[in-house]
Amino acid sequence: MAQLRQQYEEFVKRDAEVLAIGPDLPAVFKLYWAKEKLPFFGLADPQHSVAEQYGQQVKLLKFGRMPALLIVDKKGRVRFTHYAENMKDYPTLQEMYNVLDKLRGGRSDKAKNAA
Repeated sequence: MAQLRQQYEEFVKRDAEVLAIGPDLPAVFKLYWAKEKLPFFGLADPQHSVAEQYGQQVKLLKFGRMPALLIVDKKGRVRFTHYAENMKDYPTLQEMYNVLDKLRGGRSDKAKNAA
């Protein structure tokens, strides 16, 4: 979450929004969001209904819900998925930026400004 908070503006530059979904109750989620000053949206999913819709796995021997990252386009189509094998298994920021840049039809704003 800290990395997403620190790099949030890079997602905004790419016309993207970040939504984090977690298993906690809404009140717990709201407190965490306020404490951490997260600039993006959070969705409490204590019944795991959203997680199940998108195939997020639960592995009790590995501390619960495995991280999953999906990039969904503006038409609601899933364009990128990464289902983690463990709690530290995440795609790189550059991988995510590349997908977002491709969806936008090319290069990032940084690359356009350099051209």
